[in-house]
Amino acid sequence: MERDVSIRDVAAREFVGVSESDSVLSTVRLMHEEGVGSVLVLRGSTPVGIMTERDVLEMVATGTDPESASVEEVMSQPVITMAASRPLADAAETMSREEIRNVVVTDDTDDEETVGLLTERDVIEAASTLQASRSLDADASIEGVATAATAVESEATLPEDEYGSQGVCELCGALTDALHDSNGQLVCSDCRQV
Repeated sequence: MERDVSIRDVAAREFVGVSESDSVLSTVRLMHEEGVGSVLVLRGSTPVGIMTERDVLEMVATGTDPESASVEEVMSQPVITMAASRPLADAAETMSREEIRNVVVTDDTDDEETVGLLTERDVIEAASTLQASRSLDADASIEGVATAATAVESEATLPEDEYGSQGVCELCGALTDALHDSNGQLVCSDCRQV
C-alpha cells in the first residue's frame, strides 16, 4: 500500500452514532435502515465504543434478549483512533495488529473531534484501486502487487512462497495476515488450497 495515501483519502466522513443506553434491537434496526455493519457509540460527542454485526452475533449466541440489552453491554471498547492525515498503511497495520475492523478517524488539529470512520472494507477497496491503477512490467509484477496490497512487514522466516505481511488476496479480496505466491498471484491460505 502506498505511503502517500492518507486515511482522509479513503475513510467515510459520515457514520452512524448511537448512545450507550440505546437498546440493541433499536440499534440493529437503525443499522439495517442505514445499511451499515457498525455504529459508533458516543457519550456526548466522544466515541466510547463501537457495536458491530459481530458483537450482535455474539450476543445472540449467548441467548441475550436484544430488546432488553443495551448497546453498552455488547459494544467493543475501547475505540482505536487515528488522525486523518496518517498514512493508510499505518491504519491497515493497526487494524491487523489489534484484530479490529474499524478505526475512528479524528481531526488532525483536534484529537477529540471525530471526522469519520475507516472500515476494513475501505482499506480493501483502496488497495484494489491502487493495484488496478498501476501498470506493472513483467519482471516487477509480483513485487508491485505485494507492495500495493501489503500493510505490514513480517520479521519471521517464512517459506519461499509465503509473504510475511498482511495484504489483500488477489482472488477473493480478503484481508489476510499472510499471502502466498500461487502461479504469479498473491493469495490467502484458503485460495491457495483451491
